[in-house]
Amino acid sequence: MYAIVEIAGHQFKVEKDQKVFVNRLATEEGKKVSFDNVLLIGDGNNVTLGAPAIDGAQVSAKVLKHLKGDKVIVFKKKRRKGYRVKNGHRQSLSEIVIESIVASGAKKATPAKAEKAAPKKETKKVEPKAEAKPAAKVKEGTQDLSKMTVAQLKEMAKAKGIEGISSMKKADLIAALS
Repeated sequence: MYAIVEIAGHQFKVEKDQKVFVNRLATEEGKKVSFDNVLLIGDGNNVTLGAPAIDGAQVSAKVLKHLKGDKVIVFKKKRRKGYRVKNGHRQSLSEIVIESIVASGAKKATPAKAEKAAPKKETKKVEPKAEAKPAAKVKEGTQDLSKMTVAQLKEMAKAKGIEGISSMKKADLIAALS
């Protein structure tokens, strides 16, 4: 059984008991860590593909040690200009060993705790008071239509039952309302 899982911003194809070097994780050595962003699970001829991730799938691993990778030399040069810069870099890595791959039934730990701590609040729909203002302008009727916005003109046209207002420009709306 294998899985393609996203760990620390990179995708890895992992199997049980496999050692993997990943970007440094913020966990201590010897601690267990689980990754729930599983993109694909393959078990023989049976392949499960997520969109983008498989719900309930989880890969658990144990952090063996933190270390630095091999030195990478970064050399920059511009010919005939006397410009040469040499820098070195060692990437911080974590070595992990994959302990188990669970295809379904795994629960996400962090969101469940967040839901229990803060229950969802019901939001009440409040009627906007903006409807009262256009109604007053509709009653006046003799106001200069060119000073009104397109949205206000469309509301007036809708109230009068004029069709095809969605494709009309401001000048067309004023002509239809006059």
